[in-house]
Amino acid sequence: MKWVTREKARVDRIACPWLIARFIDPDATFLFVPADQVLRVADRAGATPYDVPDVELGHHGEQCSFDAFLPKYHLIEPALQTLAQIVRGADTSARQLTPESAGLYAFATGFQAIAKDDHDNMAKQFPAYDALYAYCQATTK
Repeated sequence: MKWVTREKARVDRIACPWLIARFIDPDATFLFVPADQVLRVADRAGATPYDVPDVELGHHGEQCSFDAFLPKYHLIEPALQTLAQIVRGADTSARQLTPESAGLYAFATGFQAIAKDDHDNMAKQFPAYDALYAYCQATTK
């Protein structure tokens, strides 16, 4: 599967590839392009757009793109539901939504600043999401 979103990823645009790679398609390909090119590239490359306006896997109401993936791909595990709340808080103005949301926003911003590109950013952050997911598993038992 191919996926495309806006370049210069931070929270949702790294959390979603993590979710895809870990639970939907471990061989997924991710494209990061300027915002005004996402839908064009999606059509041309046969990729699924995410975290852009007016797409199925985007923000809807109070929910962020990570939230949209869960029902679509039948990801109902309680730890993923907890992680979704953390991501939603970090990716929206509701940083107080969970105690962890502000911290996720902070480290995502830092990784964005030190990464050489979006793929490097994913490589750097995936272990952090693995750890955050393990934390969610431990706290939702």
